[in-house]
Amino acid sequence: MSIEKLLIANRGEIALRIHRACHEMGIKTVAVHSTADADAMHVRLADEAICIGPPAARDSYLNIAAIISAAEISGADAIHPGYGFLSENAQFAEIVEAHGIAFVGPKPEHIRIMGDKIEAKKTAGALGLPLVPGSDGAVSDVEEAKAIAEKAGYPVIIKAASGGGGRGMKVCTSPDQLETLMQQAGSEAKAAFGDATVYIEKYLGNPRHIEFQIFGDGNGNAIHLGERDCSLQRRHQKVLEEAPSPVLSAAERERMGEIVRKAMADMGYRGAGTIEFLWEDGEFYFIEMNTRLQVEHPVTEMITGVDLVREQIRVAEGKPLSVEQKDLKFTGHAIECRINAEDPRTFAPSPGTVTRYHVPGGMHVRVDSGLYQGYRVPPYYDSMIGKLIVYGRTREGAIMRLRRALQEYVIEGMKTTIPLHQALLEDPDFLNGDYTIKWLEDWLAQQGD
Repeated sequence: MSIEKLLIANRGEIALRIHRACHEMGIKTVAVHSTADADAMHVRLADEAICIGPPAARDSYLNIAAIISAAEISGADAIHPGYGFLSENAQFAEIVEAHGIAFVGPKPEHIRIMGDKIEAKKTAGALGLPLVPGSDGAVSDVEEAKAIAEKAGYPVIIKAASGGGGRGMKVCTSPDQLETLMQQAGSEAKAAFGDATVYIEKYLGNPRHIEFQIFGDGNGNAIHLGERDCSLQRRHQKVLEEAPSPVLSAAERERMGEIVRKAMADMGYRGAGTIEFLWEDGEFYFIEMNTRLQVEHPVTEMITGVDLVREQIRVAEGKPLSVEQKDLKFTGHAIECRINAEDPRTFAPSPGTVTRYHVPGGMHVRVDSGLYQGYRVPPYYDSMIGKLIVYGRTREGAIMRLRRALQEYVIEGMKTTIPLHQALLEDPDFLNGDYTIKWLEDWLAQQGD
């Protein structure tokens, strides 16, 4: 099939990113939006715009019936879910396809499997991905839990089978804590996700978060596009990402890349996906798979030259991948800063009206953002208002360019995290690439002293 009109079931910078890819491919776009987003940039630029509800996401961007109605009214023959919202909702993907509309994303069964952390772990193990030692599935019996923890070795972490974002997670350092912490994790998980199921894994003390970008055509062909280091996190939320990782050698990249590529080919995976690992002492441990485009996909695009959104659309049309593994080359270094409308010290949300706005430019500088002067950032959604991505032939060159770009970036009318990124770029540990998933929170605590 050939997609002629695509509905973008998202908002903000990712909606604008998808719109741009579509227009470069000669595809018309339909923007759906809440009443709060009537003045959003992607709404202004799309060929058609349809209001699907009030500000609350549950009444608009999570309203499946309204989105399907908008697709039918506009005659859209494809829907791209972006990231977040309904992007990893298997039921939504099934409903889209049941209406004869192409879903620009993975097969619904793969979304469902990888959305359940226990099923994902079983599937990953069967596909040959290295796992964190722990339970094979859900654990409810305390004695069984103690045996598993003893075998894996303390400390262990108790995790909710559903959801994420750090909720329903408890670190246990000794057998006498296990029962209480399992109950607490189960209660938190039930409250947050409606599912009290928990499982147990060995707790890695100070790992890095390294993820591999993969792409499949749904017919048994797959490629990997290298890794991203996403270890700079606060409360399990990524702050800055870079590619390639400062700690991986070319040989390690090739070895792990081939493992994930083969796994996705064997699975018959379709579209973009990311396989996330914890890395410690030279060993990789699978943690989860995201069956969608990632926020940080631009750093991969920078070092490979592959337009991932264009590739998603091609695959949804039933076309083969436009590039083979042997043709992919990883060149230079890219870094992305997530710019949030937040106080850079307290991280309190800071929505408001953009009174002055100037984006940095120059060679190898990219800004993905829907902001413009006079735009009012609504208080109802995620606080990320933009992404600044730079490329350099070396990591040092990318850092120098990023410093310059951050200095040029002007967003007034609200507090942003630009000063946070500027401070990070002066820290010796970051400059040396010597950081883990715990480093940023420790660093932030020191800044407050």
